[in-house]
Amino acid sequence: MAGIAVLRKEFLKFLRGGVPTYFDSSKTISEFSFALVDIPFYVMAAYREKINELQELLKEDNINFKLFRKQCFRGVPDDSGLRPLCWKLLLNYLPPNRKQWKEALRNKRDLYKQFIDEMVVAPKDGRTDCPRIDVTMDDHPLSINPDSKWQTFFKDNEVLLQIDKDVRRLCPDISFFQQATDFPCQEIVGGPNSDSIRLHNRVQYTALSAGTVERKGIGMNKVSYTVRKAQEDYAVLSSGQEAHWEVVERILFIYAKLNPGQSYVQGMNEIIGPIYYLFATDADSEWREYAEADTFFCFTGLMSEIRDFFIKTLDESEMGINGLMNRLMRKLKECDPQVWNRLKNQELEPQFYSFRWLTLLLSQEFDLPDILRIWDSLFADENRFEFLIYVCTAMIVLLRENLLSGDFPCNLKLLQNFPSMDVHIVLDCAVQLALSCSLSS
Repeated sequence: MAGIAVLRKEFLKFLRGGVPTYFDSSKTISEFSFALVDIPFYVMAAYREKINELQELLKEDNINFKLFRKQCFRGVPDDSGLRPLCWKLLLNYLPPNRKQWKEALRNKRDLYKQFIDEMVVAPKDGRTDCPRIDVTMDDHPLSINPDSKWQTFFKDNEVLLQIDKDVRRLCPDISFFQQATDFPCQEIVGGPNSDSIRLHNRVQYTALSAGTVERKGIGMNKVSYTVRKAQEDYAVLSSGQEAHWEVVERILFIYAKLNPGQSYVQGMNEIIGPIYYLFATDADSEWREYAEADTFFCFTGLMSEIRDFFIKTLDESEMGINGLMNRLMRKLKECDPQVWNRLKNQELEPQFYSFRWLTLLLSQEFDLPDILRIWDSLFADENRFEFLIYVCTAMIVLLRENLLSGDFPCNLKLLQNFPSMDVHIVLDCAVQLALSCSLSS
């Protein structure tokens, strides 16, 4: 009976986010079966305890941020709208002082509305709304003047073309981003010229006519024309409605306009997707109404911390992507020298698989619910994204048996297509690696 109590205690510890001692394999099946009878009770008890602890922390006028981070690191419960609120705090959108929330939210949301008015609603599409232009004037479509409005228009559309392609592919496993938002931007969908200012209408996917020359014997060549069509037909909702992918497109476009040095880089859509999804599905409709503005500022704050991953000129710096991959390899060598040596001998470079892991914060390696859980820990990490290195190291270590026995093609395929696995196993391994490293140092 004492063994059963230990088992229950360890299981409860695991649910609370601690690092359990692995169960002794010598225990009999009957002991496990008997102990597991009451596990639903412990599951619900631990889950309710996590909710209550976070709710109590969030009720304080000045939130104890150190304790708050610790609780979030163990995973934020999905219920009661806690995760959206916790992320807003962890990403520094909301201050720890609750009394400042109302004013901070009002100022940020008003500012975002101003961005929409200035960058989306006010600019006119020169191809449709402007009168005929005298090309002898200084500003015309062929002008090379960097201050030309035409040059700005063309540059904006070049960026918008890539954004438009990327957001329409966002999270293809779920239908959420194709659905209509309950809170479309009225300045855009409700105006008299709404069709002309919707960003997706600025982008024209041209159908190319391909000519095929056919020669039959002696005589004239016959040229037949076929039309190349896009492989996918992207759904655009009827007038007065906006799909969620349109909202994300607008956020990314405004971000690119406000950050011309960096602009938009492919992959940012994968970073913003989970944040917007979380905020736009908030149980509280008052929070949900402002999901677009809140997402913009949280995404902007997050990008300010990871933007070095996306800037090519900083690739070789310590915080650049190559520096980050080197840190991952050093950590793997420290934690599992045998696996590190195997990958080294096979010349299986980290660029082949971990580039995507690190730049996109693992958003392509796991299903969306698991991504949300991983990001709880990443955002709560006091040493911002140090834990990301441990998670990636854990992913490799957990595949050690396959990696040690596999050849180069098999190992490359395995690492580029991380197998389905319980995310808690990965996080538990990452925590153990972090603890062992801290003890050894």
